[in-house]
Amino acid sequence: MTTTPLILLLSGSLRAGSSNEAVLRTAHAVAAKGSSKVRTILYEGLAELPHFNPDHDTDPLPAPVAELRAAIAEASALLVCTPEYAGTLPGSFKNLLDWTVGGTEISDKPVAWVNVAAPGRGGGAEATLRTVLGYTGAAVVEEACVRIPVPGQQAGPDGTLADPAVRERLGEVLGLLAGS
Repeated sequence: MTTTPLILLLSGSLRAGSSNEAVLRTAHAVAAKGSSKVRTILYEGLAELPHFNPDHDTDPLPAPVAELRAAIAEASALLVCTPEYAGTLPGSFKNLLDWTVGGTEISDKPVAWVNVAAPGRGGGAEATLRTVLGYTGAAVVEEACVRIPVPGQQAGPDGTLADPAVRERLGEVLGLLAGS
């Protein structure tokens, strides 16, 4: 009996109403409405993570860090959607990634990202994400790394995007990650 792949959805934004989070909430909805080919869980502990300090990257880990690493370990794959801030990743999301470097949970784990920025934007965040994921040993699934521009304020009251083309593309991304 095979288990249904679990994809951990990681948003790099703390902003309420973020288009990045809307994309991940939409991916979660797509997975829930689709067949049982994939399960998703939206990680919601970004704001609780302490500032990274290598002196604290020891057992026992701070509880939010232990929870993050456990969520990554449990997942079959990771899907990231993060904004770009000042030409790179937002500090809070870089902090999350810094906490993954000292662990082995992400090593060889399939990872992809969705860039929702307007054309010509978001490249700095992607480049930094790729660099940090290289340090962690993650297995970037290139064909699942996509750009789906989402202008602000498109999410509905449930926090998801109704656009059928966006939903279809996210379903494809989830399928690629689940098959990795």
